[in-house]
Amino acid sequence: MAYVATRGGERAIEQSERLFRSDMGQINQARVAELRHALPYLVDRVMGEASLYDEDLAALALAQTGGELYEAVLLLRAWRTTQPRLSVAGPIQQKDLFTHRRISAAFKDIPGGQVLGPTLDYSHRILATDVLTGTPFMPNNVVPSVCAAPAHQPSVSAWQAENDLLDLPPIEPVQGNDIPDLTREPLLFPSKRAHTLQSLARAETGGVLALGYAAMRGYGQAHPTVNELRLAEAEVMVKHPRGTSFSAGRVKVSQAEVVSKKGEKLELGFAATLGWNEVKCIAAATLDLNTKGAAKGTATEEEFFLYHTEGVESSGFCIHFKLPHYVTFQSSLDAMRDAKAKKAAKGTEPAQ
Repeated sequence: MAYVATRGGERAIEQSERLFRSDMGQINQARVAELRHALPYLVDRVMGEASLYDEDLAALALAQTGGELYEAVLLLRAWRTTQPRLSVAGPIQQKDLFTHRRISAAFKDIPGGQVLGPTLDYSHRILATDVLTGTPFMPNNVVPSVCAAPAHQPSVSAWQAENDLLDLPPIEPVQGNDIPDLTREPLLFPSKRAHTLQSLARAETGGVLALGYAAMRGYGQAHPTVNELRLAEAEVMVKHPRGTSFSAGRVKVSQAEVVSKKGEKLELGFAATLGWNEVKCIAAATLDLNTKGAAKGTATEEEFFLYHTEGVESSGFCIHFKLPHYVTFQSSLDAMRDAKAKKAAKGTEPAQ
């Protein structure tokens, strides 16, 4: 594909950026803090898709880009590449997660019980228009429960495996820098299991939802049932150079397991991401569930959905069409004119 270099446009480019910045006004620490406080789920989405957990930096990226998600994720990913890797955290088991929300659509009663946690699933979708006339919108005055759910909850799939209802995937004995890393290795097919889960973890939420929804509606091989959905905090356990392990803090994580009956046992699909993003995890787990037996070029083929849910690359490819394509477009016009000229000439030739 050929491009034409833009000459004499440096001042115009500077002015276009100035217009963009002037529309947003000054970006300061207070605005970043307000964004972080007011839009926690949006901040979580940016952190997840950028594969970098830092709420302040994610809020700054949103402020700097005016809320343009693709640009915000790109900024955060680019910043991430400049940072050194100091350590690799230890693996986290489901039963060790500090759980805020944990539900199952497969069973009414699950080990540990259903924990609704923070959600709008059961609320009325009514826009609080009174806010525009000066009336603050406040949360309902609900009396907190005197019986809090346990902070740690068992795994539903582990219980199912114990009862011979499904087979858990084998655990690969890798650790530290030996763990396959999609940010340092190319995505090749058939994809490594670690690369598949990493790609889904940082995939663009809307793209994952679109393809996951297609699978749910019958364009896939399996219909999902939510085995377990969990919003939690994971302890980041790292090893000190002296050999002792310690917690460096907690990060918010989402995870979803979906199942479908195949043969005598249940088939399991799984997804997890940084931050709290239920819709993405359910849709991603559905895609993971549907990869076996997917036909080439379908929405549930692994190569198809892993490539086409990569938000930074796909948005970048789309945006590049705004750049000059004068040479290639002119050649198309020349070909059209040449074809018309030949057709006209052929029409004026005397009949034999």
